[in-house]
Amino acid sequence: MAKKGIPEWLNSSLWSSSSPPPPIDDRLLRNPSVTPPIVERPPLSPSPSAITTAPAPPLPVRPPSKSEINDLQNGTGNDEAGIDTPAAASSVEDVSRKAQVVAELSKKVIDLKELRKIASQGLPDDAGTRSLVWKLLLGYLSPDRSLWSSELAKKRSQYKQFKEELLMNPSEVTRKMDKSKGGDSNDLKIESPGALSRSEITHEDHPLSLGTTSLWNNFFKDTEVLEQIDRDVMRTHPDMHFFSGDSAVAKANQDALKNVLTIFAKLNPGIRYVQGMNEILAPIYYIFKNDPDKGNAAFAESDAFFCFVELMSGFRDNFCQQLDNSVVGIRYTITRLSLLLKHHDEELWRHLEVTTKINPQFYAFRWITLLLTQEFNFVESLHIWDTLLSDPEGPQETLLRICCAMLILVRRRLLAGDFTSNLKLLQNYPPSNISHMLYVADKLRSK
Repeated sequence: MAKKGIPEWLNSSLWSSSSPPPPIDDRLLRNPSVTPPIVERPPLSPSPSAITTAPAPPLPVRPPSKSEINDLQNGTGNDEAGIDTPAAASSVEDVSRKAQVVAELSKKVIDLKELRKIASQGLPDDAGTRSLVWKLLLGYLSPDRSLWSSELAKKRSQYKQFKEELLMNPSEVTRKMDKSKGGDSNDLKIESPGALSRSEITHEDHPLSLGTTSLWNNFFKDTEVLEQIDRDVMRTHPDMHFFSGDSAVAKANQDALKNVLTIFAKLNPGIRYVQGMNEILAPIYYIFKNDPDKGNAAFAESDAFFCFVELMSGFRDNFCQQLDNSVVGIRYTITRLSLLLKHHDEELWRHLEVTTKINPQFYAFRWITLLLTQEFNFVESLHIWDTLLSDPEGPQETLLRICCAMLILVRRRLLAGDFTSNLKLLQNYPPSNISHMLYVADKLRSK
């Protein structure tokens, strides 16, 4: 007989909590256990003490094989064992999907509806393919291939202008303006490099000016934001040599992330920069920078900026603290997740929020604001983002369904757990079969 509050397709004796939950292998968890945070905006990045250095991962690999999924279903994975779902795509299906993507991308005018359908099942693990598809899904490129050249040239030129105008200190800005007005080149040679003649420095141009239009005053106001960006970028994926370390490549990539985040903060004074935005930018920049087309890879920073802006347009309210308690803020979004769980699995919802009294903000805040980048390894995150970006309803709705699926997939452990064990589990989500998780999330889609 069907259990009340659980969809028919989830009815299985294996969801029962009669047997004790399997132990969690702490060695496989991303972060050490943490104590319940207060119900405010918790820190989004791991502390320096929790960071370990490991070799950089390779480019994205294929989804789990059938044998790997069988291992998960035999009890080494999470509670997804025993559900009747399609196995992960075989190598034949992978080849077929890649052929479908290539065929679609080869059209003069790409059918975005068809591309989204293909991408929602996971893109081939090919850096060039994912780079191009993400640009299309995020609206950076037009479906009409004939427009790509002009669109890219225009956007990349615009970003170059942003850098010239927004990343210069006031001395450089003033000197550039002076040159554009045809200043005396002889006078410039007499002064020290970068210095202005005393007679040319107005009150508003003085470094100690407090005027609202003063370049220096605004420059110093940005210092705190720039320092936060610098700290967060240095902590971005410390286990990947692409982002971390003293190599020239890592430093160049860090500088690119800083540039993008700084320009975004200056162009969006209402939000500026909020901790965690670096984690959202990182996958986009990584994919674009690893594009085998060297011409595209050279403009990874500018392309990533515009795609980051587009992605943030759907999630920016989650980062605005003034909107936290509004109908578009992060707390309301978390409430929607709670209601979604209650609709699909009332028994689990009641155990979590009524019996064990776990406020969903304790775990869902990070899940939602960082788009699950901290709950799974980097390669798995890319596969999740394929689905997030391809949903025509928008990434927000898809994200909530995936978060709900994450709860349902560990329901047996949660139903058998108390406040402490459940919070530890949800703040350190166990290794999962991503393909299956996305399958469950799709089953939660409203009919």
